[in-house]
Amino acid sequence: MAPNFLVTHSGGFHADEVLSSVILTRLFPDARLVRSRATEWITPGADRIVYDVGGAYDAAAGIFDHHQRGAPQRDDSQPFSSFGLIWKHFGRDYLTALSVPMPFTEAVYAAFDASFVLPIDLIDNGALSPDRAGSLAELTLPSLLETLKPVFDDADPEATDRSFHAAIAIARNLVEAKIAGIHAKLRAEGLVLQAIASAGEGQVLELPMGMPFRPAIVKAGADHLLFVVHPREADWCVTGIRRAEAGFELRADLPAAWAGLSGRELEVAAGIEGAIFCHNGRFIAAARTRKAALTLARLAVEDAEKRAG
Repeated sequence: MAPNFLVTHSGGFHADEVLSSVILTRLFPDARLVRSRATEWITPGADRIVYDVGGAYDAAAGIFDHHQRGAPQRDDSQPFSSFGLIWKHFGRDYLTALSVPMPFTEAVYAAFDASFVLPIDLIDNGALSPDRAGSLAELTLPSLLETLKPVFDDADPEATDRSFHAAIAIARNLVEAKIAGIHAKLRAEGLVLQAIASAGEGQVLELPMGMPFRPAIVKAGADHLLFVVHPREADWCVTGIRRAEAGFELRADLPAAWAGLSGRELEVAAGIEGAIFCHNGRFIAAARTRKAALTLARLAVEDAEKRAG
């Protein structure tokens, strides 16, 4: 039975209960969100879900706190915040509500948990410090959400609750965009793996559209691939493949003679009619037609092999 109330604590707020509220308000849109520390509200009941307050974790009773002694931990002994607990018990239903197809549910659930939920859990419990990000510490999601709190001398008694709901709206967009991105990468993986199979031993991978490709290339062990070709809105693109997830070093650069050229200059330098542009960084080039793009890629492979030999 759907709850009538979603109950979390009043006062200042943090990312974990804001993000928990994103999940719960999507699943139970008719429930009233109550922010209170009054005993009559934070005591479990059949008509409510209580989270980040109440001093207990009992999913059957509908209470999900993590501040008490013996607070819940993950299987690897890392701590939960209320967000992690709500995600654990309601995350799959949330993905269903977002129309993530069943074959993708578990993979999206696990990826979002590892990349988004766990860091929030760790930061909220003091097991991970945003300060490690140096000058970027104030740009972490928990820090940004907390900037929405009212200033210290705002005397309006409703200010904090208004700010809390504003934080939920912002966080909802971020959560749902992140989940959509994870789902998209998984869809892309299937398409890229098919293209890799079609490419065989060729060193140029042709895709039907622009999409994330490196994870599938790594997963397939396709170390022989050097460039990716795909159509864009009005032209075709030739892209290098990064050696590692971090950094910008490529398996092979586009030819140095093309760097920074465009239009007729690039056509002459490459000897290819329809060549449009090559970035000065030699990681991407464009052409008017598929044929011209594939020819650019083929010449880039030959140039890379000469330099490697």
